[in-house]
Amino acid sequence: MVVSEWCGTMPVMVDLLDDVGWSGFFHAMGPAHDTPHHLAALLGGDDRAFVAGYSHLWSTTLRPEGKVWPATAPTALRVVELLIHLVSASDDPSLPDAMLAYLYAVGVAADVGDRAAETRVRVEDRAQELRAWTDNYLSVDADGRYRMWQEGTGLGELVLDQATLACFDLMPTLLRQTLPHLASERVGRRTCAAAAVGAPARHPSASAQRPVLLERFASMARAAESPYELATVLVAMGHLGGDTRSWLTHPNAGVRGCAALAPGLAGDDTAERVLSGLARSPRAFGQSFGDMAPPLQFQFEPYQGLLRRWLVS
Repeated sequence: MVVSEWCGTMPVMVDLLDDVGWSGFFHAMGPAHDTPHHLAALLGGDDRAFVAGYSHLWSTTLRPEGKVWPATAPTALRVVELLIHLVSASDDPSLPDAMLAYLYAVGVAADVGDRAAETRVRVEDRAQELRAWTDNYLSVDADGRYRMWQEGTGLGELVLDQATLACFDLMPTLLRQTLPHLASERVGRRTCAAAAVGAPARHPSASAQRPVLLERFASMARAAESPYELATVLVAMGHLGGDTRSWLTHPNAGVRGCAALAPGLAGDDTAERVLSGLARSPRAFGQSFGDMAPPLQFQFEPYQGLLRRWLVS
């Protein structure tokens, strides 16, 4: 089935259901058969449908604690399709940025590192049980689904682990699809892309790409047009093991703080002084970006928790 919608003044055809048996996945509200129609609404047309679709993307296909549902991986693949069309056809430049932010959220949830192998063994050992549990879950009403979570079998949690693993396996594709946006002429677009690229680039399959990507981030940092862009790039750079030391003396407190968060600078005296200074004057971090919110990464854990501590008056 092909869903046709209008985007701006251009007819855009996006096959949101191709190769996806949506009724075999579930999200926060139950079976995910409604997800493709909500995604199609993001291409434009009816304003109310658009708002509902945007809400569905963020509040229904992702778990509140920043984790995933079984419907998240196929949704992320369709968000990549939407991103391609929105970049070329949307009148609203913020929409592609929001799609990149969503992909970043999926990447954060899927960043399981060394736990992937152990999770895969547990999932594969009980694959038939997980399929049966999911089929049953999809067939009952809301009360029945609630009872299944309360039964204490552990199968529901393992199904969610399986969903996380599906997103983990998707990371090479998301990295390939988000990399071109680092070259966008739009500051906001390439800033969101820096965050979106940073998470999937931690996937084991991307190890050979990281040195080149870190060089790219360093070049972006040197050419950054705002403290917000620079700070976002530095968080991504540090998260990949890059050296952010040269930005520890930057005149902007937020930039210094983001540079100091690089795991590779743990124990560095200058980085420790920067972070101690922010702890003593937490509002300096938020104020350092002017009218902008802190970088995208601070909307998600572990940076969100750190931000809460920093911004306590």
